[in-house]
Amino acid sequence: MKLEIPEQKKRVFSMTMPIRWGDMDAMGHVNNTVYFRYLEVIRIEWMRSIGCEPDPKGEGPVIVNAFCNFYKQLEYPGDVLATLYVSDPGRSSFESWCTLARSDDPDTIYAAGGATTVWVNFPQQKSAPMPDAMRAQLG
Repeated sequence: MKLEIPEQKKRVFSMTMPIRWGDMDAMGHVNNTVYFRYLEVIRIEWMRSIGCEPDPKGEGPVIVNAFCNFYKQLEYPGDVLATLYVSDPGRSSFESWCTLARSDDPDTIYAAGGATTVWVNFPQQKSAPMPDAMRAQLG
């Protein structure tokens, strides 16, 4: 299946991750919960790459909603090719979207997901304005 990413979504990051033997379940394919881990890894690596790493004693992202649609089973061995898109920036929130393919089959989307992310002040437990570095990436 080929997923069309609407123009209002901006591609911001791409990376590959190995499919680990332990990612599979008894059915011989990657367990559905692991896909959410792949989505988490690409979001965090993107944030690190732009200098917006979460700081548990300061500020960082909180996922308030997440989803994943499964189109084709991922299986070991191989590498996941993850591509991250962002949209709808607000004062403290934005949407992220991700496609997951195999590096040896980059034109086939195996899964696609996303999340609503809110930037928060962890000690105060409330939303905070996003850092300028992140806001610049979202526009």
